[in-house]
Amino acid sequence: MGNVNCVFCGCIEQASVGVVEKWGRFDRLAEPGLNFWNPLAGECLTGTLSTRINSLDVKIETKTKDNVFVQLLCSIQYRVIRQNADDAFYELQNPTEQIQAYVFDVVRAHVPKMNLDELFEQKDEVAKAVLEELEKVMGAYGYNIEHILMVDIIPDASVRRAMNEINAAQRMQLASVYKGEADKILQVKKAEAEAEAKYLGGVGVARQRQAITDGLRENILNFSHKVEGTSAKEVMDLIMITQYFDTIKDLGNSSKNTTVFIPHGPGHVRDIGDQIRNGLMEAASAQVTE
Repeated sequence: MGNVNCVFCGCIEQASVGVVEKWGRFDRLAEPGLNFWNPLAGECLTGTLSTRINSLDVKIETKTKDNVFVQLLCSIQYRVIRQNADDAFYELQNPTEQIQAYVFDVVRAHVPKMNLDELFEQKDEVAKAVLEELEKVMGAYGYNIEHILMVDIIPDASVRRAMNEINAAQRMQLASVYKGEADKILQVKKAEAEAEAKYLGGVGVARQRQAITDGLRENILNFSHKVEGTSAKEVMDLIMITQYFDTIKDLGNSSKNTTVFIPHGPGHVRDIGDQIRNGLMEAASAQVTE
């Protein structure tokens, strides 16, 4: 750019365009390939411009509406418009600085109107605003803006830590709610199971007492019919004494039982019989009530 080539011909590379001047004034554009010009007539190749897409990375530091300082990494892809290459060659001395200045201006005008969360959600809107402004300005200088990408948004390190802590706290709170609900369900199911177990246990005891009552009644009736002159109370006392001694025998034969102290003696047998009889009568009464 700006080098004068005072020869009769030259080769312009592909994806490039040459600028030919005549007596120091722009004359025409030289297309890729072999080109001729006449130095004797004041023509010369002043310079060439690449029409390839160039990429410019810009880092902008600004703050949001909620006073959070952030860094935005913006990637601008631009190229020289072939038909307007003379404007790009003569109008701008340093196009990258010009593009960077406009990017700074547009970003710092839009980002302070957004909160940090809105900036993350609407970063494409910021890129669109930058693209519209650059296309309007740089198009007059022979440059076309192809794409603008908001590559990254980097908040201050302390802000990132605070955001992570808030996120962690919210997740812990949600986990506590779920854990509480699980414990509640577990307690309810446990209470229901205990209630059902107690109910079934009560039914089993009632049936057991009813079976004992029926068995004793049958034994008393059989014994009374076979042995004349015996009362039901005498038969009941005999059965109680027999069961009492059978229980003592079972306790003695079992190796798994620990020491058990049972009142022993003729008088205690009658007391035990009375207790068993009362219990059976209560069980029969409860069964009738049900």
